[in-house]
Amino acid sequence: EVQLVESGGGLVQAGGSLSLSCAVSGFTFDNEYNIGWFRQAPGKEREGVSCINRSDGSTYYADSVKGRFTISVDNAENTVYLHMNNLKPEDTAVYYCGAAPAHLIPLLIVTNPHLADYWGQGTQVTVSS
Repeated sequence: EVQLVESGGGLVQAGGSLSLSCAVSGFTFDNEYNIGWFRQAPGKEREGVSCINRSDGSTYYADSVKGRFTISVDNAENTVYLHMNNLKPEDTAVYYCGAAPAHLIPLLIVTNPHLADYWGQGTQVTVSS
């Protein structure tokens, strides 16, 4: 059974930092899927934040987080991280990790969240002003 489990959300003041983790299990092969981070704010559609190719390490970031967020993967631990710096109130959302087929490049996954086949339960990130 495929499982993605997020952790690390919380409340932080604007300008602060948080790191999210996504523990991945259940895939037959480690590089079968690429893992992305997505977020959904109240009343808004789910949007892509970042994605990493587990085979070659290539990444893609949405313009809104470029330069502030960093995605990384620990393949030995099957965990994908999202390090978030200089957080802004508009970053407030439920953050999800999602898994999309590995043949899809990170840019495509971030700009098309519906391409993810598996989702975690989400973790709340709240940034106060």
